[in-house]
Amino acid sequence: MSMSKAAFVTGVTGQDGAYLSKLLLEKGYKVYGLLARRSSDTTWRLRYLGIHDDVEYVEGDLTDQSSLIRGLSHFPVDEVYNLGAQSFVATSWMQPVLTGYVTGLGAVNLLEAIRLTNPKTRYYQASTSEMFGKVQQPIQNEKTPFYPRSPYGVAKLYAHWSTVNYRESFGMHASSGILFNHESPLRGIEFVTRKITDGVARMKQGIQKELKLGNLEAQRDWGFAGDYVDAMWRILQQPEPEDFVIATGRTTSVRDFCRLAFARVGLNYEKFVTIDPKFNRPAEVDVLQGDASKARQKLGWKPTTSLEELVAMMVDADMERVALERNSSVQAYSYAAV
Repeated sequence: MSMSKAAFVTGVTGQDGAYLSKLLLEKGYKVYGLLARRSSDTTWRLRYLGIHDDVEYVEGDLTDQSSLIRGLSHFPVDEVYNLGAQSFVATSWMQPVLTGYVTGLGAVNLLEAIRLTNPKTRYYQASTSEMFGKVQQPIQNEKTPFYPRSPYGVAKLYAHWSTVNYRESFGMHASSGILFNHESPLRGIEFVTRKITDGVARMKQGIQKELKLGNLEAQRDWGFAGDYVDAMWRILQQPEPEDFVIATGRTTSVRDFCRLAFARVGLNYEKFVTIDPKFNRPAEVDVLQGDASKARQKLGWKPTTSLEELVAMMVDADMERVALERNSSVQAYSYAAV
């Protein structure tokens, strides 16, 4: 890999942004990360992975196109990965306009900035299985019709089709990865998988007595974020831009995720998990299951981490974090801002 390659990553402080930055740095890339100014420190994931000082931060925001144009003009790059979004589905009902601006229009701001500064730059759009929503076929692939069921899914669909439009209108190398749910120890605490594993650690260590969840029967195709960022990179190495479903092909209920997580520390989830209707979505996505055949054939990509390994990794990391918190006045990344 040439040392001269450079990438621009939005959402660099998020789960995927951190893992992708680590991967790109290992491949010899110069990594520029778009850093929106926030009132709290958002770079804990980069520190967690030991790469905080290896990324060069560019001040800007997806909702401020001038900052994107300025950044891309000042730091010419070969590849742009748009991972920035208001990405928590539940929040999108409470803040639908913000979600539309950041998650939807933000992608168009970035595509237009690329077109104006260097249209030869390769662009990756972080699309999502939430676009399938009320699924139109049991297993979803690149040809499955979309039916989003949240403001987040709708905003992502706008960004997805805008990516296709820029590809077809301007000949840009613009591709989308339609990623199914992917988790890790770096997942935000508000997401159900991390809420479960953090809760397991707190209950095992006697800090918390119960875990309140919503719909335990919702089923998702969960993979490891570290595997999925490899697919992102592979998508931009293709000679022609295309869209790819990235998934494990295995679907699991929230209930079974709980069972695995609690069993990791020798507990029975039924003694700790209670149902709280306030966590139910206004419009539920009942089941998602992806078919990543195209990614296997064209990208040579396949997941390397099983669900059981993923759950163990997350529970173990949270057990360590909670223990560290108990013995220190410093919060150990558990509730750090996303």
